[in-house]
Amino acid sequence: MRLILIILFLLIFFIISIPLFAIEFIMGKFNYRAKVASSQKIVCGAFHVVLFIAGVKRTVVGVENVPKDEPVLYVSNHRSYFDIPISYVSLPTLTGFIAKKEIGKVPILRTWMKNLQCLFLDRQDIRQGMKTILKAIEQVKEGYSIFISPEGTRNQEKEMLPFKEGSFKVAEKTGCAIVPVALTNTDEVFEKHLPWIKPAKVVIEFGKPIYPKELDADTKKHLGAHVQGIIKEMLDKNQSLV
Repeated sequence: MRLILIILFLLIFFIISIPLFAIEFIMGKFNYRAKVASSQKIVCGAFHVVLFIAGVKRTVVGVENVPKDEPVLYVSNHRSYFDIPISYVSLPTLTGFIAKKEIGKVPILRTWMKNLQCLFLDRQDIRQGMKTILKAIEQVKEGYSIFISPEGTRNQEKEMLPFKEGSFKVAEKTGCAIVPVALTNTDEVFEKHLPWIKPAKVVIEFGKPIYPKELDADTKKHLGAHVQGIIKEMLDKNQSLV
């Protein structure tokens, strides 16, 4: 029943998105950043409805750790399709996600994601992947945060997949802070009950910001493993909250 209700809501949202796109387009002609902020509010509102229908009880920890006056690189583990809505409604900054290119083929969704400064990554094409990272670097310089999951794909195993070091180039090249993000129990909503959606308690924790320039040479060399270790500590700690 929850899955059917979510599908019905998304169909309605996609229909009303058409006139909303026209409004956002006009707004962007006068103030592009206002358009991005408006789009994020609209999408977050839709995500709040989806999470309510799904019965997700969300605990947010450490949001005060996120710098509010500068863009950051959010780095998280990835366990569920619900990671994006849970993360988006918890973020305090204007943020674009880096998503796999296949998502960019979905009409309506693709337009909203472009409005939100999201980028599409081709994991099979190294050259195109580098272009995406370079675009992300430019967006951080323009004042927009970036959210990435360096495992590269959803992972329901107990241990995280190795983090791809290229994901951290955004912070290394811009000097922005890396904010570790730990998502706990998000796969309990859907992936563990396919094809059904079940109510679940989830935790999202934002760790303290990490500035690459302040790290020693050895830690910089293994930045992915360093950040992954911090996320693992948060995940272990937050198991008691679900």
